[in-house]
Amino acid sequence: MTDGIVSWGVYLPYWRLRRSAIGASLGGPAGRGCRSVASYDEDTTTMGVEAARRALACLDGPVPEDLFFSTPAPAYLDKTNAAAVHGALGLPGWARAYDMVGSVRSSVGALRTARAVAGDHRSVAVLSDLRTGLAGGPEERDSGDGAAALVFGGGDDAVAAQWVAHAGTTAEFLDRWRTPGETDSKVWEERFGQEVYVPLVHQAWTEALKSAGVVAADVDHVAVVGLHTRAVGAVRTSLGVRHEAVVADRAVTVGNLGAAEPGVALADMLERAAPGALLALVVMADGADVVLLRATDALPAVRESRRAAGLADVAVQAAADGGDLPYARFLTWRGGLLREPPRRPDPERPGAPATWRSTPWKGGFEASDCRSCGFRHLPPARVCLRCRTIDEMDRVRLADVGGRVATYTVDRLAFSLSPPVIGAVVDFDGGGRYRCEMTDADPDAVTTGTRVELAFRRLNTAKGVHNYFWKARPVGAPGDAEVDGGGNA
Repeated sequence: MTDGIVSWGVYLPYWRLRRSAIGASLGGPAGRGCRSVASYDEDTTTMGVEAARRALACLDGPVPEDLFFSTPAPAYLDKTNAAAVHGALGLPGWARAYDMVGSVRSSVGALRTARAVAGDHRSVAVLSDLRTGLAGGPEERDSGDGAAALVFGGGDDAVAAQWVAHAGTTAEFLDRWRTPGETDSKVWEERFGQEVYVPLVHQAWTEALKSAGVVAADVDHVAVVGLHTRAVGAVRTSLGVRHEAVVADRAVTVGNLGAAEPGVALADMLERAAPGALLALVVMADGADVVLLRATDALPAVRESRRAAGLADVAVQAAADGGDLPYARFLTWRGGLLREPPRRPDPERPGAPATWRSTPWKGGFEASDCRSCGFRHLPPARVCLRCRTIDEMDRVRLADVGGRVATYTVDRLAFSLSPPVIGAVVDFDGGGRYRCEMTDADPDAVTTGTRVELAFRRLNTAKGVHNYFWKARPVGAPGDAEVDGGGNA
């Protein structure tokens, strides 16, 4: 049975921090280009939701039965972050969700596990990372934030890339580490890491090629990823593949995405490859992993379905300018600069019982449609406001439905890490009106009639509890396609 990747999705945040802004603030050169930055209301969970939504947007048929969420920067410990992703995607209760967190290499574990359990049903691996570091350091400057999701399947699925082989090596050595509670990673001297990594990669590379019955010259596209920049560069020139087969990274435009980088690199290769091409993914993290895949004849049709769904390729998202983020605001968002808060009461922690009762509303932004008169209620209600019928409602998920701004206000006093707060009344396509916050928006650019879509974000955090909900985001942010009133690309 052919099994492998049937769909993928990549999310790169709207905001960009130019490295020249770091140099101008702290003095001295800071390199060229920019890095992607998760907004103040984003974390690895919300970015994972966005990537998974894009992976599932162009798929028909059954939903994934298993979800594996990988990140070294989880929003929660002692609580399954994958459950929030599961809820925001509207997956049924019998679908299982698991965390694989704590290290960059867990992303490869999530990919391998999702592929292993897929069989005759679908599973999805969600890889997400939010990387930071000390002000002015290479970790802050050269990293980036983002997420990727890959759906695995077999049986009747149109497999875009067949899983061919995997080989890996493991070694215990001190290269990169971060203890619980710390925000910045420590790194050992680079020459030592290169001396250890390169032989480990070559061992895994040789074994993977042998297992697949191919040679290096047969590889059409290879992506080499890892946080050890020097070792990555050395490996790229020593694998014996054709020079043109090595896929360039996105260091200048978005930075190194850490645990998300393997998924983004895989997606990038799938968006470039021709049917029959042999793809190789090389990941360096506490050892080495090499994954070989073969692009199938179904790949062009899968790419066409992605375009029909209005999904932008990795190259398009990486090249988008996005919002130009001032360095002081970046430091504020990451907790590196403590600023005076607005003169308003702090947010309250949401209660567990109330949150549980409203799970479909909070997770899927569900409305209720009256069966008698067709009136749509947001939030959902038991009693129709128009015809007064009781419990004659059908639930409708609106999280994936676009709309237009009917009216809006700009509040410069409300509590926010990134004031002002834009509150908008949104009329949704097909009916329904709701007042919500806007995100990734310039208050001077928002107008009545602005097209918006919903984005899963963090409203606030109080007493260690993250309050997730949906915000309206202007359509046309990086990674999105303009849609008309009917929701068609």
